[in-house]
Amino acid sequence: MKVFLDTNVVLDFLSDRAPFADAAAGIFTLAERGRIQAFVAAHTITTIFYLLARETGAETARFALLDLFELVGIVTVDRQRLLQALAMDCEDFEDALQAVCAMGIEADYLVTRNPRDFPPLPTRVILPEPFLALHVRADG
Repeated sequence: MKVFLDTNVVLDFLSDRAPFADAAAGIFTLAERGRIQAFVAAHTITTIFYLLARETGAETARFALLDLFELVGIVTVDRQRLLQALAMDCEDFEDALQAVCAMGIEADYLVTRNPRDFPPLPTRVILPEPFLALHVRADG
């Protein structure tokens, strides 16, 4: 199963942002255990580095990204995807680009804390908690 992660979910995990960190960590645990294939967009990486470096310093941010690369695939952002995002009926260009990247890999889910920010998509847009409820068995 392919799961595309919005920037906010990745930041919740890496920055241990309460009260969202537990759900984000649960998603990354699924990726670590091989139960899902997790992906992020290339432009998410630059945003995460910038924010983490401000918070923790550049060296710590680099190590966090290296660890992240062990858990996620990176979806490229090219001219075609940028044009697709610009053509979408979406007020926020970054959200449109996230949607295009998720659709480009035929993700089963786009996990975000802001599902209402996304236009209707063939990819199911879902909050982290309901995603976990659907995909974590009681036997864990």
